Amino acid sequence: MAAAEVAVATRRLGREGRASLAAFLLGASVVVLPVVLGSPAALLATPGLRGRLAFALHVAGINVALLLLYPRPLYKIAVRACFLGFVFGCGLLLSRSAWRYFGWYMCSLSLFHYSEYLVTAINNPRSLSLDSFLLNHSFEYNLAALSSWVEFTLEKLLFPELKQITWLSTVGLLMVIFGDCLRKAAMLTAGSNFNHIVQNEKSDTHTLVTSGVYGWFRHPSYVGWFYWSIGTQVLLCNPICVVGYTLASWRFFRERIEEEEITLIHFFGEEYLEYKRKVPSGLPFIKGVKVEL
Repeated sequence: MAAAEVAVATRRLGREGRASLAAFLLGASVVVLPVVLGSPAALLATPGLRGRLAFALHVAGINVALLLLYPRPLYKIAVRACFLGFVFGCGLLLSRSAWRYFGWYMCSLSLFHYSEYLVTAINNPRSLSLDSFLLNHSFEYNLAALSSWVEFTLEKLLFPELKQITWLSTVGLLMVIFGDCLRKAAMLTAGSNFNHIVQNEKSDTHTLVTSGVYGWFRHPSYVGWFYWSIGTQVLLCNPICVVGYTLASWRFFRERIEEEEITLIHFFGEEYLEYKRKVPSGLPFIKGVKVEL
């Protein structure tokens, strides 16, 4: 990318986006600790007293830097982005240990949430807020995440061979990458039409997007999230959560799609109905709202 293009992209990112990116990278700097300490890359698995002290000092230093660098409005953004960067860096460290696949999961989870904010900052800055990180998505979402951590830990301790199926975790990682890339492609294609909250009123700039990935599926962002969420559990080799996530995600997106399509039909009328007839929803056994002819 040419210097001029980089400058344009940076300006488009805005102050909030630039602050979040710098903070994310600051948090991810935890990955250099093994180099600084001259310790193995798998520092998180067996930190020792020296490693624990280094982590404590690193976290304290990051927090001081955030307080000094950012005024209060930006600080709230920076501290969340930095936390996600720290999780990403810790995931990279864990990926060199016996907890490799949980490290992959940590990287996937943190990148998903941070990229939701970053793409919104680029794409639709008017709708940008702290909620764009999706860290407070819902009680059910947080409970599902906690359940997956508990299942992985218990099965890792009781049935360690279950967490060593490399080909299955690799399939899960590919699902995660595909799902997240599809969702971000949908967000970028929709531009300012994309919003994390279903809109009940049509704005002057609101248009029906049918090109790009929207020519493949009516709801590509939901398709991406659906396969991303299931992929995280395949990656972790969590059989119980694979089933639970599949059923819960399917039910959530079925209801969400029906709710959204009622609004889209109200907004665009026959134009959306024609699009609905031609393009599938993208999710298995979900056809969307039924329209009486």
